[in-house]
Amino acid sequence: MKAKEVILAGRSNVGKSTLFSSLLKVEVRKGKKPGTTIKPNSFQFGKVIFTDLPGFGYVSGYKRSFSEKVKDFVVEYIETNARRIVASVEVIDASSFLEIAERWERRGNIPVEIEMFEFLNEVTPRVFLAANKMDKVDDYSILNKIAEKLGMQPPWENWKHVIYPVCAKKGEVSTLKRDLKQYLLSLNLKDAAKAFR
Repeated sequence: MKAKEVILAGRSNVGKSTLFSSLLKVEVRKGKKPGTTIKPNSFQFGKVIFTDLPGFGYVSGYKRSFSEKVKDFVVEYIETNARRIVASVEVIDASSFLEIAERWERRGNIPVEIEMFEFLNEVTPRVFLAANKMDKVDDYSILNKIAEKLGMQPPWENWKHVIYPVCAKKGEVSTLKRDLKQYLLSLNLKDAAKAFR
């Protein structure tokens, strides 16, 4: 059997690499400033490859052309490897998602994270949405508004198989880890068990 792949995608500085490390107990390059991950970090466990993709979207201190280049790279990577990708995890910053999305919408643009969510749903068979940085959120009801922005009818609890509130920095990722592992095992990818130690 050829290797299968799970990807983590998300805007810059949402804690994607921290979540990747927290889920798999592997060390990847992380940074305080956006743009630290500029090429994919991949780890293979048997027949399952886990890939942390570069963060897309506006990156402070870089030219807009750099941001576009990274986004194009991410999209191209997903399209090129779509046949082996069995799941995708989109990571968002739950504390700033709405503010950023509304700023984009006021300019008449589709927010990049919403665009990516729609793209992943088109191209990959299963999407897990990791709503990260929940420690910075006062009220879980914000997840209802996030669900709505992403085209899911609130309450968010109806979408617990899609939306996973996490705090990667504190290692609070158990529900996402459990469901991702169960999903991979349902595909007979027993190597998934080795990945989630």
